[in-house]
Amino acid sequence: MKSTRKAFGEFLVEKAAKDENIVVVDADLSTATCTTDFARLFPNRHFDVGIAEQDLVGFSAGLALSGKTVFATTFAMFLAGRAYEQIRNTVAYSNININLCATHTGLAVGEDGASHQCIEDIALMNTIPNMKIFCPADDISTKQILNECLKISGPKYIRLGRNSLRDVYSMETNFKLGCSNIFGNGTDGTIFAIGSTLNIALDAKSELKKHGIDVRVVDLYSIKPVDKDTIIESAMQTDKLVSIEDHNIISGIGSIISNVLTEYYPKKLYKLGVNDRFGKSGSIDKLYKMYNITKEDIMKIFLNNK
Repeated sequence: MKSTRKAFGEFLVEKAAKDENIVVVDADLSTATCTTDFARLFPNRHFDVGIAEQDLVGFSAGLALSGKTVFATTFAMFLAGRAYEQIRNTVAYSNININLCATHTGLAVGEDGASHQCIEDIALMNTIPNMKIFCPADDISTKQILNECLKISGPKYIRLGRNSLRDVYSMETNFKLGCSNIFGNGTDGTIFAIGSTLNIALDAKSELKKHGIDVRVVDLYSIKPVDKDTIIESAMQTDKLVSIEDHNIISGIGSIISNVLTEYYPKKLYKLGVNDRFGKSGSIDKLYKMYNITKEDIMKIFLNNK
């Protein structure tokens, strides 16, 4: 069990030991973003701009233009929200090669409450031209996706979480821009998930199997560009379609999937996620239950219409 933000911090240390060009820019949250080890080991390559997220993005853009491999990191609410204009006009408009690593995403921030629970970041980043979006689901996928980001030019937004997640991947799994990973080949339904909801979807898959319902689970870790072919194929080959996300269902992955279906293969999609509400302060389990982001909510969709 490890959080994707922790895996992010480990990745930085591992890569920076071999690549002197890697730099990290923080905004007074290095402990929370798990970059303290990087700062301790490579003090001349770690920059803390303080509580100034717009400056974080602008400063990082300058470093990137000077040829550095930049990882800019802070909470998603402050990166995607407060620094949106700088991301749009400074970074994306000029197609600058930079890795925007947002931690503390979604309701899984927990007790910090609505002010820190960013449930809009996918929507915001998805509308920006040139932006690529990734959302890893465990320790292994985080490091593999970040490694893939080193091979990709232009701005990238990597959605990371606060809470610990169990590993579902092996080191042999590939992660590529515009692709996804599929668990199983059941034809009774498809569950689309990202990040922390992949664990939930896989748990639901196991439980549904006990009821004679065989579904496949698709991890849409590449949110932009999204894997259109797998979405269309799943719609054609399986009965029910469900999406589950720790994000507003308005302009989240549910909406992204719906846009693909509308254009290529019209079919009903059941969307589970935050339904046009702000978050609340509470434990992750209680919040996920309150906002219908659980394996039980997935199972109801299949069992109630069996």
